Amino acid sequence: MSSPLSPHLQVYRWQITSILSILHRITGIVSSLGVIILIIFLYSISAGEEAFQFIISLSGNIFIRTILIGLTFSYLFYFLNCLRHLFWDVGIGLELNTAKLTGWITILFTVLLTVLFWVLIMIGY
Repeated sequence: MSSPLSPHLQVYRWQITSILSILHRITGIVSSLGVIILIIFLYSISAGEEAFQFIISLSGNIFIRTILIGLTFSYLFYFLNCLRHLFWDVGIGLELNTAKLTGWITILFTVLLTVLFWVLIMIGY
């Protein structure tokens, strides 16, 4: 007779806390990879007006713009979730209901700040 198996993902009920934990790790990796784009942008500034204008012109491409919006979401989520973790480190917000509430607040603020940032970019501020 074999030993019982651990619950499989198909029977596991996803929870906001576990989703945010996974998303935190993913956005940390994506944010780290996004630094490559920042380095390219900064290099274009030092390479002169022509290189800088070329990089700026690329940002009008819908594919590139989608990547930049995704990176904005990634950076903001990672930052806001790190703030949440800082509170946990000092023992604040560890109760299950509070952790769920702050998780939803983190998602809400991430979406709102991402939209606000890109609206400001689009109107030229």
